[in-house]
Amino acid sequence: MSLRRKKGLPEPAAASPAAAGAHYASPNERYPKDRYKGDVQETARQRLVITAMLLVVAFTAIAMRMSYVSLLRGGEEPTERVAARGGPIQSERADIVDRNGIVLATSLPVVSAFVNPHLVIDPQDAARKIVSALPDLKYDEVKAKLESDKTFVWIKRGLSPREHDRVNRLGIPGLDFQAEERRIYPQGTTAAHVVGYASIDNTGLGGIERYFDRQLQSGQTVQLSLDLRLQRMVEDEIAHAVQKFSAIGAQAIVMDASNGEILALASLPTYDANKARTITNQALFNRATLGVYEQGSMFKVFNTALALDSGKVSLGDRFDASKPLKIDRFYIHDDPEVPHRVLSVPEIFKYSSNIGSAEMAVEVGTDLQRAFFDKIGFLKPLHTELMELGSPLYPRHWAKINTMTIAFGHGMSVTPLHVVMGVAAMINGGIEHWPTFLKRTAESDPGRRVIKVKTSMTMRQLMRLNAVEGTGKKADLKGYEVGGKTGTAEKVANGGYAKKALFSSFVGAFPMSDPKFVVLVSLDEPKGTKETGGYATGGMVAAPSVKVIIEDIVSLYGILPGDWNDRPASLEISSRPMPATGVRATPAAARGHRNEHKALPLRPGEQLAAPPGVRRASVE
Repeated sequence: MSLRRKKGLPEPAAASPAAAGAHYASPNERYPKDRYKGDVQETARQRLVITAMLLVVAFTAIAMRMSYVSLLRGGEEPTERVAARGGPIQSERADIVDRNGIVLATSLPVVSAFVNPHLVIDPQDAARKIVSALPDLKYDEVKAKLESDKTFVWIKRGLSPREHDRVNRLGIPGLDFQAEERRIYPQGTTAAHVVGYASIDNTGLGGIERYFDRQLQSGQTVQLSLDLRLQRMVEDEIAHAVQKFSAIGAQAIVMDASNGEILALASLPTYDANKARTITNQALFNRATLGVYEQGSMFKVFNTALALDSGKVSLGDRFDASKPLKIDRFYIHDDPEVPHRVLSVPEIFKYSSNIGSAEMAVEVGTDLQRAFFDKIGFLKPLHTELMELGSPLYPRHWAKINTMTIAFGHGMSVTPLHVVMGVAAMINGGIEHWPTFLKRTAESDPGRRVIKVKTSMTMRQLMRLNAVEGTGKKADLKGYEVGGKTGTAEKVANGGYAKKALFSSFVGAFPMSDPKFVVLVSLDEPKGTKETGGYATGGMVAAPSVKVIIEDIVSLYGILPGDWNDRPASLEISSRPMPATGVRATPAAARGHRNEHKALPLRPGEQLAAPPGVRRASVE
């Protein structure tokens, strides 16, 4: 008998068999099969539902993206083409064409060879075979690609059909092909600086290709204002001039003065976008839009227009150019061929007098001069469809001495495209149009007035006078009323000027009774010849090329001399010597200019080593 029973206490309840033998129970008792079988099935069912939902979301996203792209492209379908392997591919990058629809840039279907090195059995043997089929590749480079740890390596992109056939016949495991597009430039080097070029992945890297990259990728064709026929003529002529005068480079522009369309633009040296790997930085440089230069006496077009338009100078005014003009410790000289006497405004323009131009600028004043160049867009980069645009350079502190030197094209640097745009505005009635490389409708750019109609009419007469009797006679073409202005500037070098390194230009226009075409040619560091008497000025080396280009224009478009007979005749401007009575003289010319610098007498032709902002006059 237990002690609890002796004391009259109840016995504790016996443990249940399950609890007592829990530690020793069999597996079947501990883990019922039916119960866990249901749990596993439920879990699998939940996973299937989740997976299905994720797939629905993914396909919905893809469908929405495809709908978005279709709407974004405005319903335009890309052209379907067939790859070399026979499979269809989509042409994503659209064409660039000239004003007449001739293709300047297009995309063609090609295939590219790639390899999965992990599938190559014998890299050395495979490399030898590939190089035998593609001789332009190097064995060591191909072998290194085949032995790499990557799963995808390009062997060569953009295979020709013949190359594709040779590589395909090798039968190398792991070597395959991918359909792609290759950008092709059918015209080669023609208009290269305008059209630009694209990368191997069809991304625009320069020119129109870069500016309209998104539009071209969306399948929208870009039509330019260039006329391919004229473009080739212009390039041929300046290439001839570079060779004849041993220049290091050249540029030329032809603009429609009535609306700002660029009909031709060339820069030498140039490049072939089909051979992108051979393009050098020197060849990429667009001298017409990116090059910033002191333009020399061509600036007298703007100085004269400003003086007349301001009302401070009239056509009949006279200025004393009988002796050098003193400014600070320097002197402004004229070329020995310029009459050293009193000159009228037409004579100052005709003979390209630096002294007379500087005196006219002083009459106008610094504030008006700066405001004028700002109004015509010479103090900022141009707005056009190229991204390779140079920023003008001008005095930070625009002092009187800057006003005088800028009058004849020194102390301020702009691009040749600035000059063409500005000259067009000076002669087309006073309306300035921003230059464009796109074919423009009449309503797309009404332009803005920058000078009076009367001033513009006078500038036509002065430019015509310069081509008939002045420094631009080598550009005159009988029967076509050519007008123009020369410009020769010494290039800046080592803080001064390189006396024999010239930037020689001529800007011409015709017909001056109703200007339609503006033509500018510039040669970089030309050398004089026996034919030019050793001179390499704009009138000697650039004006003849402008004449040839004008001949090309009238021949190309079938323009006859009689076509201008129904237009107002050019007015004659007297350029006979004027009497010395009533001559205007600036304070600097009459009394000299006092300052802390010592006067340094200079002879014509000597270089002015000047403080910042002071420029030596370049003469014609």
